[in-house]
Amino acid sequence: MEDVPQHPADRRRPADRPDLADHPDRLRWNAKYESGAGSRFAARPLAERALARPLPDGPVLDLASGPSGSALLAAQAGRRVTAVDISEVALGRLLAEARRRGVEDLVTAVEADLGAWRPGPAAGHALVLCLGYWDRGLFGPAAAAVMPGGVLAWEAFTLDARRDHPSLPTEWCLGPGEPASLLPGGFTVLEETDVLSTGKRRLLAERRS
Repeated sequence: MEDVPQHPADRRRPADRPDLADHPDRLRWNAKYESGAGSRFAARPLAERALARPLPDGPVLDLASGPSGSALLAAQAGRRVTAVDISEVALGRLLAEARRRGVEDLVTAVEADLGAWRPGPAAGHALVLCLGYWDRGLFGPAAAAVMPGGVLAWEAFTLDARRDHPSLPTEWCLGPGEPASLLPGGFTVLEETDVLSTGKRRLLAERRS
């Protein structure tokens, strides 16, 4: 049998991660995305606002990306994007859509548990997105990954969301003043908004040059 040449996006498929095979988050999110969730590839409003800013040259990091329309929007603007998620189903769908849109060479998928995975220590990203996930241990390293002049965009549930979703674990929710109160020195808050209809808080912060 002849070897079939690899399409460039195939080299960006999530690596086989047997250590994550039975991870409950992986199983839960795979089931959700297999049911058709996230099929519209819509960019999040906070990502749209961040990408409309005069960002410095540099790549984008999308944490807990899912099949991210935000990552695709960044790639279509010509930026290299690394999308990190525990669901290989979500990442596979993202890569397939990137291929369909002709931006597959700009999108790299990383299958990882964000409870343990951390970005590298270099401040090398023009934009770091995390739009649906909260982990205090991840927030500091994510902020440190933003280059001077770059932007951190974060959105997560607040404790108020537990009134409508009592099964939502407290540790998945922003506490009072978070995440802005956890920003390291050198950041300016551009926007901080509570979206009462969703029980989420949005933060946009710029790392000063």
